[in-house]
Amino acid sequence: MPASAVRPASPRSHLGLACMLAAGALLLAPAIAQAQVSYTAMPLDSGFGPLDTSEPTIPPQQIIDQFTAKESVFRQAMDNYTYERSVKVETLNDDNKVDGQYYEVTDISFDPDGKRMEHVVLAPASTLERVQMSPADFQDIEQRLPFVLTKEDVGQYDLHYVGRQKIDDVDTYVFDVAPKKIEKPHRYFQGRIWVDQHDLQIVVTDGKNVPDDTRKGHEDLSPPFVTYREQIDGKYWFPVYTKGDGILHFSGGHGYLSQDVHIRETLKYTNYKHFNASVRVLFQGQDITNNGQQQPDQKPPQKPQ
Repeated sequence: MPASAVRPASPRSHLGLACMLAAGALLLAPAIAQAQVSYTAMPLDSGFGPLDTSEPTIPPQQIIDQFTAKESVFRQAMDNYTYERSVKVETLNDDNKVDGQYYEVTDISFDPDGKRMEHVVLAPASTLERVQMSPADFQDIEQRLPFVLTKEDVGQYDLHYVGRQKIDDVDTYVFDVAPKKIEKPHRYFQGRIWVDQHDLQIVVTDGKNVPDDTRKGHEDLSPPFVTYREQIDGKYWFPVYTKGDGILHFSGGHGYLSQDVHIRETLKYTNYKHFNASVRVLFQGQDITNNGQQQPDQKPPQKPQ
């Protein structure tokens, strides 16, 4: 959730969250001291077993080549599914009580011509006061929180093999991921991913979108998040749950008061349905549209309730 800058006469925040002025702050010059970011750690859930740091039986680069190819298949497949997405963004006060909320439920579907469309089915009035949603927030929600690392995009990142780890009943390879370089105006993922050893798709993502924008008058900060995936139709690991939690620190100056804003974000993806059964999904030249059934003894990582 990035946060955009506080601006004179029109303060706003960007989940992309721009911090609003504290009550009584003076609307003086537009200059704002450069913001420093602080955020709460994202503890992993109890389903994560011990990390085995020994070398894998196949070279890490081979694992990367295989799972990024599968991620390209995943991205293609998800473009042919309908689903429902709910988004909840909350600010919390010093007593950890919710003092503002944005909530929206959207159906992602297709029109009769097969064009992808989004239809908001529930959107009560926002009660957020210290922050506001901005276009960059929605870009994070739509594109970056359900992080996908395809063969087309992997060249932008450095991947470091960490080890093997069991998440509930799923055996995974673990990689640390960081952008090789940051080019404006792009944003990137930095953190850790868990790749299912059998299906070679990402099942859990834990990290942060970077870089934060700390320019004066354009503060755009983002907290860390964890995204869980689940196997859909016996072959695709689709995102089902994202949780984000962080304290964003906005520095003051020239009449603006510094402010820490605790943000909590929850996304749920439900009711996945294949839109076009005639679509063929190819992996390494082979049609896998009806293959890859889930193993009977394999269960997805258990997402938080």
